[in-house]
Amino acid sequence: MSPADLLALEDVSARAWPALHMARLGGWRLNASTGHTGRANTCWALEAPDRPLDEALVWVESWYAGFGLPTKFKTVDGAPHAGDVEAFLRAGGFSPNTETKVMVGPVGGANDGVLLEDSPGEVFQSVLFETLYRDMADAEERLATLRRIAQPVRFARIEAEGRAVAVGAVAVDGEWAGVSVMRTLPDYRRQGLAARIVSALLGFADERGARRSYLQVEAENDTAVALYETLGFTTAYRYRYWAR
Repeated sequence: MSPADLLALEDVSARAWPALHMARLGGWRLNASTGHTGRANTCWALEAPDRPLDEALVWVESWYAGFGLPTKFKTVDGAPHAGDVEAFLRAGGFSPNTETKVMVGPVGGANDGVLLEDSPGEVFQSVLFETLYRDMADAEERLATLRRIAQPVRFARIEAEGRAVAVGAVAVDGEWAGVSVMRTLPDYRRQGLAARIVSALLGFADERGARRSYLQVEAENDTAVALYETLGFTTAYRYRYWAR
């Protein structure tokens, strides 16, 4: 993927996970919410800031301090000046973590008993809560983020034994469809539920005019990566977070 295409997809993915507070410092995109998800609580160092790096860092630290949050960054392989920024962060006491793959794939699919809605509800939140180590603050931040996504968006769930056991979402933005928050309760994993949800979401995306899809998955999550590869997804690039 070319640098220009990479930056364009990063902009699409930002709109598919809108932070509560946002700001720009030249080519740095600052995002802040309540401190839980990486994408909504980091400075995306995608292009050069509008001032020297040391001055930019001071400004970013002050901005995050205003929300009571630590300063964290996201860097993307293949973005302009990524190597220089990472060297600067490392010298400043930051360390990388949570390497993530951005995978791109097709659209189109069948719906095999998956419920699709245009907004997430309490049952959706319940699955987030149970799969996030019962961290309600984290689940609430994710749910609030999902509710800020512009339409067209769909929230999928599969029910069993009278409750939701697997969920996922897709946001359509032009030719792109972004799949996110894929979650399955532990007792229902490895039963093909995630594949059914992705298929239903990509079917909706196809109907809404999308031509390509993307998702983010932690690089160490071999099981999820293997599943997405069977569904036609390939790794386009990687990113990582940086924190002191």
